[in-house]
Amino acid sequence: MSLASAGRLTAVLGPTNTGKTYLAIERMLGHESGMIGFPLRLLARENYDRIVKVKGAAQVALITGEEKIAPPGARYFVCTVESMPLDRTVSFLAVDEVQMAADPERGHFFTDRLLHARGTTETMLLGADTIRPVLNRLLPDIDVVARPRFSKLAYAGPKKATRLPRRSAVVGFSASEVYAIAELIRRQRGGTAIVMGALSPRTRNAQVDMFQSGEVDYLVATDAIGMGLNMDVNHVWFASLRKYDGRTLRPLRSVELAQIAGRAGRHMNDGTFGTTAEVGGLEPELVEAIENHRFDPLRDVQWRNSDLDFRSVPALIASLNEPPPHAALQRVREQDDQLALQTLSTHSEFLPRLHSPQRVKLLWEVCQVPDFRKTMTEEHTRLLGQLFEHLTQGGERLPEDWIEGHVKRLERYDGDIDTLMARIAHVRTWTYISHRPDWIQRAVHWQERARGIEDKLSDVLHQRLTQRFVDRRAALLVRRLSDEGEMTSSVAAAGEVTVEGEHLGRIEGFRFVADTSEGHADQKAVLSAALRALRQDLPARLQAFTSSADGELVFDSQLRVCWGGGPIARLLPSGDVLTPKVEALPSDLLDGPAREDVRKRAATWVETRIRLGLSELMDARTTTELPAGARGIVFQLCEGLGVLPRRPIEQQLAELGEEDRKALARLGVRVGVYSLYFPSMLKPVPIRLRAGLWMIAKGRDGIPPLPPEGRTSIDLPPDADREFYAAIGYLPLGNHAIRADMVERLAAMARHAVRDSREAARRAQQERQEERQAEREKQEAPAAASAEAPEAASAAEAPSNDEITEWAIVAAAFGEIEPEPAPSPAAAEPEPTAAEAPSAETAEARDMAAGDMAAGDMAAGDMAAGDMAAGEPASAEQAAPQDALAEESEPAELEEARGQPAVAETDAGEAAVPAGEESDTADVSSAQPAHSDAPEAAETTAVSEGSPAAEAPAQPARRPAQHSLPPGWFRAAPQMMSLVGCSEPEMADVLRGLGYRVHPPSEEHGPLYAFSMKPRFVREREEQRERQRQQQRNQRDQRRRERPERLNERQFFADTQRGERGGERGGRDDRRREGARPEGSRAEGSRPEGSRPEAASGKPVPQERSGQERSGQDRSGQDRAREDRRGPRPPRRDTGGPALRLYATTEKKGETPSDSPFAKLLELKLGGKK
Repeated sequence: MSLASAGRLTAVLGPTNTGKTYLAIERMLGHESGMIGFPLRLLARENYDRIVKVKGAAQVALITGEEKIAPPGARYFVCTVESMPLDRTVSFLAVDEVQMAADPERGHFFTDRLLHARGTTETMLLGADTIRPVLNRLLPDIDVVARPRFSKLAYAGPKKATRLPRRSAVVGFSASEVYAIAELIRRQRGGTAIVMGALSPRTRNAQVDMFQSGEVDYLVATDAIGMGLNMDVNHVWFASLRKYDGRTLRPLRSVELAQIAGRAGRHMNDGTFGTTAEVGGLEPELVEAIENHRFDPLRDVQWRNSDLDFRSVPALIASLNEPPPHAALQRVREQDDQLALQTLSTHSEFLPRLHSPQRVKLLWEVCQVPDFRKTMTEEHTRLLGQLFEHLTQGGERLPEDWIEGHVKRLERYDGDIDTLMARIAHVRTWTYISHRPDWIQRAVHWQERARGIEDKLSDVLHQRLTQRFVDRRAALLVRRLSDEGEMTSSVAAAGEVTVEGEHLGRIEGFRFVADTSEGHADQKAVLSAALRALRQDLPARLQAFTSSADGELVFDSQLRVCWGGGPIARLLPSGDVLTPKVEALPSDLLDGPAREDVRKRAATWVETRIRLGLSELMDARTTTELPAGARGIVFQLCEGLGVLPRRPIEQQLAELGEEDRKALARLGVRVGVYSLYFPSMLKPVPIRLRAGLWMIAKGRDGIPPLPPEGRTSIDLPPDADREFYAAIGYLPLGNHAIRADMVERLAAMARHAVRDSREAARRAQQERQEERQAEREKQEAPAAASAEAPEAASAAEAPSNDEITEWAIVAAAFGEIEPEPAPSPAAAEPEPTAAEAPSAETAEARDMAAGDMAAGDMAAGDMAAGDMAAGEPASAEQAAPQDALAEESEPAELEEARGQPAVAETDAGEAAVPAGEESDTADVSSAQPAHSDAPEAAETTAVSEGSPAAEAPAQPARRPAQHSLPPGWFRAAPQMMSLVGCSEPEMADVLRGLGYRVHPPSEEHGPLYAFSMKPRFVREREEQRERQRQQQRNQRDQRRRERPERLNERQFFADTQRGERGGERGGRDDRRREGARPEGSRAEGSRPEGSRPEAASGKPVPQERSGQERSGQDRSGQDRAREDRRGPRPPRRDTGGPALRLYATTEKKGETPSDSPFAKLLELKLGGKK
């Protein structure tokens, strides 16, 4: 190989922006013919266009791998380095960027050109100064010329991507990185141009034109801009310092950084370079090297043998692997074409075809078809195999239909940016193939076809890039904001803001809302331009607000104050729920004094709105002449926003005097069984206002769905905020929320149903007693005369009816009716039938039900709401007198004396009973076969055979009505269900929530639900037991917390089950003692004789102690000290309830004092019988 040159050989070396390329083109155009090779197809196209403007298109040819424009009379050839036609003789020849001869991927092509490509008159090599030592070693007679940089290059340090100056280029080293940076710049600066090596020349030129024309002020590119792309870039910023070179991710070398940074500052304009904030700063040594263009020289360059042996595939591979002939040359690693050759040569179907050097050379040319997608996958290798197969059979041309099938699949213009770029890469492969006229019959046709598809894809790609990374409106505003002049702007009456003819958005209240209907990103530039226009209109807008009428301000769904189409202030919680704090919303248009003016006007309006919307509540709050008790109730009603549950204040209500109640009635307060409320607070407008005030006081965001206007009940979803609905006056009962006044009306209907059921049972009982009495008198009449003497004698011996027994005292205390005397033996009636005979259990239940009949009834006097319509609550003026006087009912004692259930004000324990107590249903059942549906139940009377009644003709017995209900039981009437708007099963949940017992359908009582009221003492007992259980749990937890932990106790109890540890009471285990009695009942008979059995310790097992000892005392009556660590047992708590149980007994406990209150009461009741 000869390294001698023909003609003059010159090397022009220096950094970027030294005019090397301009000098080479100028020298080439001074010769009669010339050729110049560039490293990039884009750079070749850019300089081709420049030369065409000087010499004309007929004299200039463009030859690249995918594009060939070669007029017949062309004298000047602009090429990529790989595509330079070395078989053509030219006067001048130049190679640009010859320092790329050291590149691992493409360096061997540059090395081959600087060794073998020569012009007949002049040859010029252009590149960086780092290649000088290699050129001197390989080409000793070369003339080296150094050129200085026209402008200075300075380091600017790191800077955030959102604060980069105009005319900046940001360099990334992957497509994803380029896209991310471009998106960020679009949002902040209006848009950017994109330059990547994968772009077609048409797309790249369109993107560069946007930057050069000033349509966008930013450029995001890959390292492709470092290879001689000339643009007006003043600043270069590195977004990364590492790149993937096809094999590994490696750091950028200082020479590569300098090559890219040198794009900043063209011609005489100084430039700067730096990094983005995420990368950080550069090392001082690296900065100094880039600024002064001092780098380590290259020691060698890449080389591959170009004199190949095509006698066979092994000979070809061996020639490719020949060692370099010079020490400054280094053999390149295996390239993609060599790897494809080695793969295809192993295919058995290709071996018979490789029978000549021409076929081996053809296979090598096929393997050199580039993979522009840079993937070198099996798909590309398969395509190369198909090319060689078609070229070695038949007419040795590629079939037209086969080409059409591949090209047709690429003729699609949909998809995103990456999809379009992948299609362009495929088309470039077929463009390369179409420029092989010896492979294709209609080469020109397929060249035009491929070029047309590439151009259309390029246009669509440019459109996609512009749509994604350029906001023309924002870019315009960015440029206008940088100017010193005023911008034309206007604000329409509807609030529409227009700047420089562009619609930017609208002003809502005192906040600007950018327009996003057209996909604009609404960057800071848009906001800055809008604020500049709005500040001119702000004083007039502020004056219009402060002088606006109250009707122009409204609340939105979040209870924010709105004016001018948008919110201007919000409400915050304060110490008083009715006077929330008002705060102006943040706005870029308002300064401190302006915000205070907005706040004051909004606060005044809020105060007025609350005073008018909750007038009845606010009037009650400001009333000064109220008794102390009524004042306390009003205060709590104001805290509850007009609705208050009754149970927490039951004691306070019980202590109210007559003046307090009258004062509450004058204010319009309804005192119901379940709640206290102002009727006007249950209307739609106050409900919305109260809902917002409650949410603000609780610090919650947003208001849950409110009941529709006119609805007295709504269905509650499972995740509903039950506390919220109770606060606005809709009490949650089951799966429904019912308005408070409707709850009181429903409770009144239920109480009337209970009262009617009991009254029907009482009337039936009286009728049966009268019938029995009449029958008894009829039977006793014949024997009256004969029995006078014995009856008088027995009357003298019998105890007097005036004697006061213990049973009579207890019965009088609990309102029981005096038991009927047993019939005399002479006139004894036959035993009643099973339907009549009351069992002991039902008799006891009847006693308890009758004893609690007065206390178990809900108060009807408080229920003025029961007379209200099912729609809106009645006004305070209509209902206040009745509410105030309804509670002054007839004394309970008088009603009891009459045999009627007492109606009194019901306490919270009766009103809100814990639901779910279904096990006590038998407590309210009665032995009388009466029911509410048929008050006059039939009864069949049995008589003895010897009585006169037996001789009378038998009367037809009336059959009892089916599905009878015990006294006090009732069914849900249609009026109840229509009041709530629910079905019968749903009504069961509602009434259960009101404290009623729910009796499911049964064969005895029918297929419908039945309801009853719990006796008063049952409710009190349940509540007291629950309080005791809670107190015991609290004390147990307190003892556990205060108990000191013993040494290693945690490890000791690690495997112990719950219930065995101290402090956690487990179940009793009678088998833990030796000799414990077996399971089951003890055998009859006396205890066996003999001594007690002994335990394992030898001590006798203790005998069973007396009742006093079992209760915790020793034989002397003293309490035994507890020997465990829990201390002495606390005293037993009084479980409450009646001290005497209602058991019928004849046992006499002792003499009853004659001055006992019960004796006096009984004397009053029995006064008429003495």
